[in-house]
Amino acid sequence: MDITKEQIDDLNAILKVAITKDDYNDKVTEILKDYRAKANIPGFRKGHVPMGLVKKQYGKAVLVDEVNKLLQDSLNKYLTEEKLDVLGNPLPRLQEDFDWDSEDFSFEFELGLAPSFDISLKGKKAITHYNITADKKMVDDQIENIRKQYGKLIAKDTVEADDELTGTFINEEKEITNKTTFSLDKIKGKKNLEKFTAAKSGDVITFKTKGLTKNDTDLVSLLGIKNEDAQGLEVEVNFTLEEINKRELAVLDQELFDKLFGKDVVTSEEELTAKIKEDAEKQFVQQSDQKLLNDVTEYLVENTKFDLPSAFLKKWIQNTGENPLTEDQANEEYEKSEKGLRYQLIEGKIVQENDLQVNFDELKEFAKGFIKIQMAQFGQTNPSDEDVENIVTRVLSNQDEVKRLSEQLMSQKLVSLYKEKANLKTKNVSYENFIKEVYGND
Repeated sequence: MDITKEQIDDLNAILKVAITKDDYNDKVTEILKDYRAKANIPGFRKGHVPMGLVKKQYGKAVLVDEVNKLLQDSLNKYLTEEKLDVLGNPLPRLQEDFDWDSEDFSFEFELGLAPSFDISLKGKKAITHYNITADKKMVDDQIENIRKQYGKLIAKDTVEADDELTGTFINEEKEITNKTTFSLDKIKGKKNLEKFTAAKSGDVITFKTKGLTKNDTDLVSLLGIKNEDAQGLEVEVNFTLEEINKRELAVLDQELFDKLFGKDVVTSEEELTAKIKEDAEKQFVQQSDQKLLNDVTEYLVENTKFDLPSAFLKKWIQNTGENPLTEDQANEEYEKSEKGLRYQLIEGKIVQENDLQVNFDELKEFAKGFIKIQMAQFGQTNPSDEDVENIVTRVLSNQDEVKRLSEQLMSQKLVSLYKEKANLKTKNVSYENFIKEVYGND
């Protein structure tokens, strides 16, 4: 077998593969002998079928199969040994005079080669790195929510402000029947709120859905409907009031502190405030880092210039999918994927040049931290090491989860690299102002 490379330009090449009878004949003969030993053909005893008949019936299919296997193995080996960085896969060239009845074969493949380029993390214009802080209002609101969550419910006869109401919303036309518990701060409008004044358990109150709540999200929650159904909904609903409760706020004492964070981790209201601020700002780091990763990615794609073997890639997209595409469809798919491909090449080069790797011990520790955060969201703020270890073992036995966590950990490593080497400017903002500035929410 002989493989030669013809360089067309920096981004394109042709591989020519010559296969002779000596390369495949022994393997084909071995398989046909096995077929002969096992063949059940009428008129012949098992194992005594003439080899000529076996070759006639199976020879061409075995030959084609073995040559293709040999071809694929040889191509992969050649690309690895020659350290060719290719995009997509080798694309067979159509040979109109190809003949499987020959003893020797010649194949040609088009290659799209990855471009050479340089990366500069330090651009002229600094990229904003947000340092998100938890302001006093946010911390106070969180403490209030904790006190409500762990407080006591006291049953009442009539409704007053700040009460929690349980009841069922009904509208037969829209098939709405939803039992829910909510506080009056979800209700919008003076007239709507007045309908609750002095209401008693068992009362039925009628509302119009338009303008009932401050936003569609609250309406979805109250009526138990889909997001898309809440938009512009204008119907009457009947609300049957079933329970009225006043929530007595929990006392900020050591029992509550221990329940929240573990024994003696927090021992005073001042430490509680500091702990909540610290925990909130740790969570903000994830959002800040994601924003930084997105911005650096955008910068790198826009400012790292290189050409791609676009004609080859479009042809590859057109011909290698489950269903062949038209030329226009392939061009459209290429336009959609080009930016992502460029960043894959850029990220791969950054990872290689900076020797960024994910090993199992790092992945295990990362998984532990991820699981503890998830458990904390469900109120398990102080899980045992054994519980966490058992969950980690289960998670890391799932290859999809391993892949997902590995990608997240690599993203963390990239963010750390960007913080060290990129041209950044730090901006301190509250979480509310971060949302407004980044997402434009009022």
